[in-house]
This record gives sequence, structure tokens and C-alpha cells, in this order.
Amino acid sequence: MEKRTKILATLGPASHSIEMIEGLIKAGANMFRLNFSHGSHEYHLETLNNIRTAMKNTGRTVGILQDISGPKVRIGDLKEPFELYRDDVITFLKDEIVGYKKGDKDYIVSINYPDILDKVKVDEYIYLYDGTIRAKVIETGKEVKAKIENHGTLSSRKGVNFPNTVIDIDVITKKDEKDIAWGVENEVDYFAISFVQNAKDMRKARNLLNGYKGKLIAKIEKFDAVENIDEIIEASDGLMVARGDLGIEVPYYDVPTIQKMLIKKANLKGIPVITATQMLLSMTQNERATRAEISDVANAVLDGTDVVMLSEESAVGEDPINVVDTMHNIIAKTEGIYNYDKQYKFPYLDEFDVIQATVTKLADDLKADGILALTSSGKSATKMSRYRPKTPIFTFTHKKKVLNSLTAIWGVEPVGTIKEAQASKMFQKMLKALDEKGLLNKKGLYVATVGYPVGMPGSTNTIKILTPSEMEYYLNFKETKEKDKKSK
Repeated sequence: MEKRTKILATLGPASHSIEMIEGLIKAGANMFRLNFSHGSHEYHLETLNNIRTAMKNTGRTVGILQDISGPKVRIGDLKEPFELYRDDVITFLKDEIVGYKKGDKDYIVSINYPDILDKVKVDEYIYLYDGTIRAKVIETGKEVKAKIENHGTLSSRKGVNFPNTVIDIDVITKKDEKDIAWGVENEVDYFAISFVQNAKDMRKARNLLNGYKGKLIAKIEKFDAVENIDEIIEASDGLMVARGDLGIEVPYYDVPTIQKMLIKKANLKGIPVITATQMLLSMTQNERATRAEISDVANAVLDGTDVVMLSEESAVGEDPINVVDTMHNIIAKTEGIYNYDKQYKFPYLDEFDVIQATVTKLADDLKADGILALTSSGKSATKMSRYRPKTPIFTFTHKKKVLNSLTAIWGVEPVGTIKEAQASKMFQKMLKALDEKGLLNKKGLYVATVGYPVGMPGSTNTIKILTPSEMEYYLNFKETKEKDKKSK
């Protein structure tokens, strides 16, 4: 079964070998995530090289996303784990200490970003251990005291969330700056920026690329990011619905509606959106997904997400290939009931958008076997995807880097690069590339788009319908010319 929605698989100890990556590609993975919250630069470079070797071996184009860890707020070290109960009091000190139990129902800790404590107010909440322990602030000043509201065990270095507090910390740490420089040097395709609060955060990340054309994905996982979403979208190349921390930062019952809102806004703007976190989490250890997880993936597809992401399931799970195969099957089956017509109601983004909308509607009306899109910057293929055609979009670019960046775009199949400038040769190259990959139906119908002047971004201005007889002509174009020369 073919699919339009893309799969982003996180690589880790269970999946970073060349053999495993090849298996994941064949099972349906379109992109791979390098999680820079873990591992050294040397480890990630080995994984990156393995991805590129697997790409070469399989003949498939896949994307590489570097997930920048960001300023994760954490509890400091503890002398021993705390068994916390309702009405216990936990005191946060601004000095760095080793946490300890001071007395009955009384605990002392520190956090790695102590300046946040100056912004906390009485009656606001602090969540510990990534949301599993809830505490309500009862006193502020030189130290912050909070009363525990549910039972839980807290150990060293666990995550802390402040869902009611605008913490306004720099989301790009010194470590992140070095990691981004590594990504630029090694030419990753996407950078996912964590804990984004506003457009300023994305602009700072963009400046760190120093002109490199990598795509920036804003991870939406804080309540203030949701409030500032429109300005963030303007400064970003894509969004990630990072439901893990987001589910702590906002009321849990708001997460589904926020997910739908973010996907709709990204679709409207014509930028890719990734839905992430715990999509098939039970498959980390189990052979089969739960019915709820299957429905979760299906609903993200029906919402219009471009990409669904796997985390622990593919990084440390027992059978990463089975997980990707399962997700592939869920997507393909769900897309059978996808409302492909809904996106035609979108307003045009610019004057060239009329061409992209026309191409997709023409291809669907003709029941074409494919759209052949030659794009310089990738924008024309991305705009076609925005209209969610039933017809697959086979994309060709002038630069390999642009081809890789299209791996996150719904319905787009990156095929190859084309250097030719003459129309006949461009059509011939596209058709031959499809034929070599076993994707060409010589008895079918295709709609092709190219632009003049060749190589100029935004210049797609030619639409051509390729019938079987025309495809035969273009496939034999060079041979015909050589025969003509011999006859003379």
C-alpha cells in the first residue's frame, strides 16, 4: 500500500546500523531524527554516515532532522530519591545544592535554571518528573515553596515544567549553538528547535545557520508558543506538535484541539507539520500497537499532518522495522477515507499559487498517474502538496539538497535531480528516472510542470499533459536525433 503522509523515525541504539536503517527505509521511513539530547557528536556523525550509506544502497531519498535539545529545566542531584505524598512541601533554592530530605514532609531541592524562581507566583503550578508530580506554589521570595498534590517518586535530574509561568529564558543554549554548528557543517536537512516561545527564538536559530539553507522546525511544546503561534509560523519553515511537554504545559484535554489547530494553520500557510510523541509507544516492547494508538495515528492523518513521528519506538524498541511497517499500514489504510477536496477551499498564497492549484485539480480530474514537478527551490512542489491531491507528486530538483528537503512534504515523492535546461530533455530525464525506479506507467497519463527561466525560484509557469504517445516520444528523444543524423 502506498502512502502520502510521511514517517519520521528516531534513530538510537536499536536502529542506527546501516542494515537496520535500510530496513526502516524499505518499511516506509521517509526521514530520520537525530536526538541531540543524547549522544556525542562522534556518535551522531557515525549515524549520519550510516543514513547516507543506506540511502545510496536503497536508491531512496530520505531527510535528516537534527533535534536540538534546548534548555530543559531539571531538578538538581538528590542524595536519594524522594517518595512524595500529598501535602508534602518541597522548597526550591536558588543556590546549587544536592537535594535532601530536611524533615518529615519537608524536602529541599535546586534547579538548573534558578532565575526562573524569580518569575513564579503564588498559586501557580510546578510539575515534576515530566508532569507526573504536581505541586502548587504557596510561598515565593528568596526561596519558593510548593505543596505536593499527588503521590510520586522524584529522582535526580528529572524534568520540571512551569505551565503557568512565562519563564522567558534563552531557548538556544551554548551546547545548542555547538550542535547547530555541527548540523550546518554536516549538512542536515532540518533543525528542530525545542521550547520555542516566540518568533525571536526562531530568528536567533536562523542567524546561527550563517546562511546555510537548512529548514527550521519550531517545536510547539509550551503554552506561550501556542499563544504566539502566528508569529512563530511566519519565522519558521515548519512546525512540530511536540505533545509530550505540551501535554504538561496546557490542560491535557486541550492537547487534541491544539493539535488540530496547529495542523490547520500549517496547512493554510503551506509549511510541513510533524505530529510527535507516544504515537505507537507500546510497540517499544510489544509486537502490536494498542487500538487507541492506531486511532491516534489515523486521526493525525485525517487532521492533515504531513509527518508522524516515532521516538522510543524506533530508537530503543525491540523491533523498529515492525513499528515503521505498522505505522505505514495505518497511514495507507486511513488515507483511503481522507477528504482530499477540503484543501481546495484554501485562499491563494500568491499569483503563482494559481498554477499549483490548477495542476493538482487538473491531475485529479484527469485521474492522472502522477504529477511530474520540476522545482528549483522546492516551493512549487510544497504548494501543490498544500492542496492535498489524490495524484502523487513526483518531484525533481536542480540541487540534491532541495530534493532532500522535500522528504517532509505530504504526497511528494523526491525522485532525482535534473541539470538539463531544454524542455524536451527535462521531460525525458523525468520520465526515464521514473521508469528506472519502476514508477512509470507508460500507458498512463501524467501532468508535468516546469518553469522558465530554468533554475529561477518561483518561475513554474508551464503545464503539459503527457499522453502515452508523447511519453514514448520523449523517452526516445535522443535516439531519434541520432538516427536523423545517420540518415543524412
